Amino acid sequence: MRMRNKPWASDFLLAHPKYVQDPSVYKGKWKTHFGYEHVVLEIGSGKGDYWRSMARMNPNVLWIALEKDKNVSAVALKKTEDLENGVWIVNDAANLTDWFEAGELDTIHLNFSDPWPKKGHAKRRLTSETYTTTLLRLLKQGGQIKFKTDNKLLFEYTILQWDSIALKMEEFSVDFRRDEHSEDAITEYEQHFMDLGQVIYRAVWRKV
Repeated sequence: MRMRNKPWASDFLLAHPKYVQDPSVYKGKWKTHFGYEHVVLEIGSGKGDYWRSMARMNPNVLWIALEKDKNVSAVALKKTEDLENGVWIVNDAANLTDWFEAGELDTIHLNFSDPWPKKGHAKRRLTSETYTTTLLRLLKQGGQIKFKTDNKLLFEYTILQWDSIALKMEEFSVDFRRDEHSEDAITEYEQHFMDLGQVIYRAVWRKV
């Protein structure tokens, strides 16, 4: 469900210290400018719960949140002031190559991405060939892509899509939260699905 327009969102974002208005300025410079050896990107950060939690759990890593909805982004950043190692981009994943050099990302998180269930919309999925080429290019050699979803069809689609590319699967689970995983924060969507008794699918790949 789309969040209602918040008239204050644009001005609020521009004034927020964690908002990156023009990420292209840092292309090839994310590590040197912000002073971190590792850079992690979460695509589709929603209200930012996962981003905030993971950044606090991993203070030596720069966590970059990407969310295309400015209203959701404003709500997320309203809860974020003191996060040293996190920044926020409001834009579309289609523009990733404008902001990052090849091999600049250590890890990419895809959490509960839009499944785009209609066959004609398949190319819009973040794990489709359309986006996969870009993700692989921006990910460093040996870097990881971590994928979580509640959608079985998207999970199966992704497993098949990535079976024949330069990624080695390292983890695979069709009920990820059956066991405790304190190293991985729970997103707001994830908690909702868990409360409904739905399983969480997760897989991790490494670029080889």
